Amino acid sequence: MTFCLGMIVEEGIVGIADSRLTSGNEIISAKKVTNYQHGRGSLFIMTSGLRSIRDKTLTYFEEAMGDRLEPHDRLFNVVNTFTDQIRRVSREDKEALVESGLKFDFYALVGGRLAGDRDHLLYLVYPQGNWVEIGRGTPYQIIGSAAYGKPVLDRTLKYEDSLRFALKVGCLAFDSTRISAADVDFPIDVTIYERNSCRITEHRYYKQDLAPISDWWQERLRNSVRELPAEWIDRVFMNVLPTADISG
Repeated sequence: MTFCLGMIVEEGIVGIADSRLTSGNEIISAKKVTNYQHGRGSLFIMTSGLRSIRDKTLTYFEEAMGDRLEPHDRLFNVVNTFTDQIRRVSREDKEALVESGLKFDFYALVGGRLAGDRDHLLYLVYPQGNWVEIGRGTPYQIIGSAAYGKPVLDRTLKYEDSLRFALKVGCLAFDSTRISAADVDFPIDVTIYERNSCRITEHRYYKQDLAPISDWWQERLRNSVRELPAEWIDRVFMNVLPTADISG
């Protein structure tokens, strides 16, 4: 499984991707996010699903982008070029994958800004090659293992939040997923696009880097439960009968 998270806020975009890959009985580490400088803009692509689909799609995508005489000036055009390659790989490999008992499992998050875009953008791409834009209403999307990190984001993240705040809650969402999903783990790759910067920065965190934050968060959660008002619980325990003595 995979944890790839894209968050779009007023100040820019934050991407977080784990790096654990499971292949049969083997566990390896590999990047799931790739950054591109394209013309006077920049973008990133994060992927989840079968690694073979990902590698072939990106190879075709990079070839298609390299063959262009002029760079794209809008990010949605890059996304369309990318989805063309997904459909190409589907035509070539889907039947064989299905025959071997595998799904054509591939999702992607594409974010950034090109010269003709009014602002930074984030897109979710489906295995069929269609896509949707992620915006203000729900300013994030997880591909891969989504269930465990979603509650943290739903309760906290707003489009008006800062990049720093988004990175904090994103790392907490990853930590929640890592604790509960055995096939999601460190190291994680963090990608940041700051509004109007036209460039993407990337940083890798290892387990020891964020261990103090994970411990702090866990203890804070436990203390918050202890401090939760308990009058509503008292009514329940008032009706609990004393434990009967069955020793004799």
